[in-house]
Amino acid sequence: MAKYYVESGSVRLVIQAADARRAALWSVHRVMEQVLPLVDEVPDEADQEPVGGMVLGDAITLNEQGFDRLPDTQYDTLEVVAEWSQLMLALDKIESLARGVC
Repeated sequence: MAKYYVESGSVRLVIQAADARRAALWSVHRVMEQVLPLVDEVPDEADQEPVGGMVLGDAITLNEQGFDRLPDTQYDTLEVVAEWSQLMLALDKIESLARGVC
């Protein structure tokens, strides 16, 4: 897996992922975790970076070399958030089916 330096608005994260799109999706997930109660689990503190007050910008830029460089890849934030939302809905449906609730 590659290491991606992700920047958007006030967000600056280092994410390991199979590709840039997955790194962008995981970054959105990390930001949304701060806003929405997604799971009832207690996060592993060693795995969490401080992310309070993160705000996404209009674009999510990724670079494999470091922060504050020209982006290798750039995505429209709303498109990535929409894809993340679809993934969360699919996971919720799968979870409901596994519990026998439809």
